[in-house]
Order: sequence, then C-alpha cells, then structure tokens
Amino acid sequence: MPNFKYKAQDTDGNIVTGVLVAVDEQDLHVRLKQKKLMLIDSKNLTKTANYKPLKAKALAEYSRQIGTLMRSGIPLVRCLQMLTEDEAVTPYERKVYNDITKEVMQGVPLSNAMESMKGVFPPLIINMFRASESSGGLDDTALRVASQYTSEDRLNSKVKGAMTYPKILSALIVLVVAVIFGFVMPQFDSLFDSMPSLPLPTRIMLAISDFVVKYWGALIIGVVVVFLLGYFLKKIPVVCYELDKLKVHIPKFGKLFKVIYTARFARTLSSLYSSGIPIVSCLEISSKTIGNLYIEKQFEQVIADTTAGESLSTAIGKVDGFVKKIQSSIRVGEEAGSLDTMLDSIADDMEFESERAISQMVAYLEPVMIVVMAVIVGFIMISVIVPIYQSYQQIGAT
Repeated sequence: MPNFKYKAQDTDGNIVTGVLVAVDEQDLHVRLKQKKLMLIDSKNLTKTANYKPLKAKALAEYSRQIGTLMRSGIPLVRCLQMLTEDEAVTPYERKVYNDITKEVMQGVPLSNAMESMKGVFPPLIINMFRASESSGGLDDTALRVASQYTSEDRLNSKVKGAMTYPKILSALIVLVVAVIFGFVMPQFDSLFDSMPSLPLPTRIMLAISDFVVKYWGALIIGVVVVFLLGYFLKKIPVVCYELDKLKVHIPKFGKLFKVIYTARFARTLSSLYSSGIPIVSCLEISSKTIGNLYIEKQFEQVIADTTAGESLSTAIGKVDGFVKKIQSSIRVGEEAGSLDTMLDSIADDMEFESERAISQMVAYLEPVMIVVMAVIVGFIMISVIVPIYQSYQQIGAT
C-alpha cells in the first residue's frame, strides 16, 4: 500500500506534516480526519508497481479459491496466504496475491487492496467484492464471480479455437502462392518465351511471378509495414469505433457478433445486479466488458435515459448491437419484479446461443477459405495449362 507524505492542519490551526500509509488520497483524507487533522496537500512516495491485468482464467481461480475456502470457515487472510503458497500460480500471480495479503493484514478491505493493484483486477470483480463486504456474503459473491469468469474464459477459448483453422488455412494459402510465384512459375519462363503469344491469365501470372522474384525483399517489408499500420490504426478510437460498428452490420456475421456481445453484457449485468449494485453502476461497468466500442458509446444515452426514469428494457432496446430478445426478456423481469432471476436466465440462454453462433461462424468461414484457395490454385493451373495446350494444338495442326 502506498506511503503518502502529507501536510495537514489540526484543530488549533497548526500545520502538521508526516508520512502515512493509505490506499489512495481519499483514504488518506479519511485516516487523517480520524486523527482530527484536515488534509492540505499530499504526495505519493511509493513508486507504482508495473502491474498487468490478470486473465479471465486466473480471475476465476482466484475468486473460486476465496469463495470455497471462506465457505469452509477459513479467515480471509489465511485464504489469501494459501493462495500465495499455491504451487499452481505463476510467479507474477504470487506477487500480486502477496501484495494483497499484506494490505489486508493492515486492515484494508479486500476490494480496496485489489483496487490499489492498478489495472490487475477489472471494475466488475472489485465492485462485486465491495458490495458483498458491506452487505455480507463474500464467499457467495466470490463463487458467483468465479462462475462469471469461467464462462468468459470458456467463451474466449471457443472464439480462439474457432479461429485457429481459418488462420492456419490463410497462412497455407499465402505459403502456397508464395512458392508457386517465387519458385514454380519461373521454371516455365523458357517454355513460355518460345511461344509466339500467351493468353491473358498467363501474362498476369508471369508478371506477378517476375515481381515476386525481383522485389521479394520489398514485398516482405511492405507486408510488415501494412501489418504494423493496421495494428496501430486499430488503436485509434475513431478507427476502432468504425470497425466495431461494421462488425454488427456485416451480412451474416453481424448477427453472430450480436449474439456474442449480448451474452457478455447479459452475464456481467446479471452478476452485478444480483450482488446488490445500483443499476446505473451496473450499466457503466457492464458496457466496458462487451468488447465493442460502438455499443459501449451508446450506453451514455442508456444511462442517461435510465437515470431520467425510463425503464431498463426500453433503454436497452435502443442499443444497436444487441439481439432484440434481451429487451423483451428484461421487460418480463421488470413486470414480474424478478429482474435478477430473469437476467440470470437471459445470461444462460445467450451463452448457449453464443456458442452456437461461434460454431456457425466457423461453418461459414471454412468453405469460404477453401473456395478462395481453390480459385487461386485453379487460376494458376489454368494460366500454365492453357498455353501448353494451345502449343500442342499448333504442333498438331502443322
């Protein structure tokens, strides 16, 4: 936990300076107030550690361990110590858990200790833990969080697994084309040079082959530059916004993306709302877990409408990027007074639909990639066979 050098004023108007341990400046203010001191100025003396976010699988295991151990009657500090001593965790995870344990042992709430690890834990888990600390039932909340991140990890794994085959096939297409243009086609140069005329496909293939042979170095550099340019362009908010907007409107695949985004939102909203967090805070946090900037930006209006008194179902129904089913399901939950139960049902249903959507996406991609490869190879075959066949015809005619 950071050390703050502070300047404060006591009740007699005297200036007091010193060093105090606190989570942040607001926590420092509270601690000084307990000592009847008013904070004037402060400086963080502790260097910020180089933390990186934990993956969904690690977050799920962290929450599951805490929930399971606390449910068995083990105190929180001992739970954290057992996590730190676990041989299955990575050295980085052990460092994070050890830092959290030290802060909790100093009397800092678990949620505040997690929040002080800047960027390690997402707002979702921090807010759910904080809500359970004030209302009780940290073990139940931790297990619910574990289920949330287990589902997220499973969905992410399915997406990555689904894209493995198309990536391999794309790499194979590039490799085959490079070999044909760089090594196979040049072998036919002497044969084609002896022919009086060549068909258009053959002339195109020879031109491409000559370019690859002569400028292969520049071609590789160009591919790398294009790749890096695309990578950095996606980091620009405007470009990212337009690409994410395209994802939900592209034919066929747009519907599949909508199902996946709806599943993520529904599960996060369900977990947060069931933990007793206010609906506006639930929407703010949930919007950042969708993974689509275009949809996330629309939540500014959703939150404004909900704050103004509009029903959640009506506000969500205006979002372009979700399946329409979520609006009607939320409306039923509102009318029945069981929104938390209905959100759980929506989340389960959407996760099932998202798995089907991923399978359909792969089913669309595989034949498309095969057709592309077949067209490329077929065009190359035609460009080689047609002039040879024509030369045989001319020989037969003479």
